[in-house]
Amino acid sequence: MNEILTVLGNVLIVAGALVFATAALGVARFRDAYMRVSAVGTAGGLGIVFVVTGALLLQPAVSNVVKVVLIITIHLITSAVGTMAIARSAYLTGTPLERYAFDELAADSPGTERDPEPARKPAVD
Repeated sequence: MNEILTVLGNVLIVAGALVFATAALGVARFRDAYMRVSAVGTAGGLGIVFVVTGALLLQPAVSNVVKVVLIITIHLITSAVGTMAIARSAYLTGTPLERYAFDELAADSPGTERDPEPARKPAVD
């Protein structure tokens, strides 16, 4: 049983590292700040769950289960709020937005006058 937990724990840690590597690739490849924040926020939530759960399987104990539950809960709550706050502040400071179809936040932002731009297809690299 211990060997199975060790293998499963290592697999989860490697899977979490691959999720983080994918997020890093997204940060390098995506065009605007909003897509980058989305990639990091989403992958960070999933990656940390994999890594911490894998570490728990390598060192199973009741105290570690409590720690992992707290880590995952606090991380998912703060990561979601932090990601939205960063994206909102980028929008309010006028960071360029790659417009694909429409701008949902334009009506919600008091004091920001934005010229509506027609939708355009993203440039192909």
